[in-house]
Amino acid sequence: MTQDTPPAPAIPERRAIRSFVKRTGRTTAGQTKALDELGPRFLLPYQPNTLDFVAAFTDKKRATGQNDIKPTPLVLEIGFGMGEATAHIAALLPDTHFLCCEVHDPGVGALLKRIGEQDLRNIRICAHDAVEVIDHMLPEQCLDGVHIFFPDPWHKARHNKRRLIQGPLVAKLAARLKVGGYIHCATDWQEYAEQMLVVLGAEPLLKNSALVSHPELQGYAPKPHYRPLTKFENRGLKLGHGVWDLVFERI
Repeated sequence: MTQDTPPAPAIPERRAIRSFVKRTGRTTAGQTKALDELGPRFLLPYQPNTLDFVAAFTDKKRATGQNDIKPTPLVLEIGFGMGEATAHIAALLPDTHFLCCEVHDPGVGALLKRIGEQDLRNIRICAHDAVEVIDHMLPEQCLDGVHIFFPDPWHKARHNKRRLIQGPLVAKLAARLKVGGYIHCATDWQEYAEQMLVVLGAEPLLKNSALVSHPELQGYAPKPHYRPLTKFENRGLKLGHGVWDLVFERI
């Protein structure tokens, strides 16, 4: 290239799918203590190869013999916030394993604190981007369920592309569900609920069973018994805000 030749324009990189936007926040003393004391036991490091689920959920301090031969249901949760609903569901379903992805340190510390307070043994946390966890740690047809509750709605139109529930991610999740497994999403933003309904409905590996069982809800599902009403959700309901649950099944 000569001195007078202008440089070639830079080619923008294709934006990779991400499950989060990293936010800062203060970690409390209690959360820090939980990270230090319970992190080694309940945090799973990200690894670029398939996760050994039996080893990941073996409680070495409580193990008394061979692992149960009966397969244990496995549910992936993406973005658990401060872990209130996660801990509630894990306590309600002690025979289900929950692999939970969250990158927000105060949220990870808060869920670890709840794990200690409630003596929960069936949760493992991967503090890493859920998309990379899905791509590299989860083989096809390994999951019994996926929970995505109240993801960031990115309500400004110019930010809609940042929303988590998009076709490529849904395709990844559907491929990793066992036949009969489910994806359960919940949102309190109506326009996002409508988008979720379209995106999930467009995935050929999924079906919306609520269309038959609850046609009056126009594709949405009644709130499953295991999902609790959070403080935030209760406050919104009192203000007249709606909440929409969507449950799709792998076919």
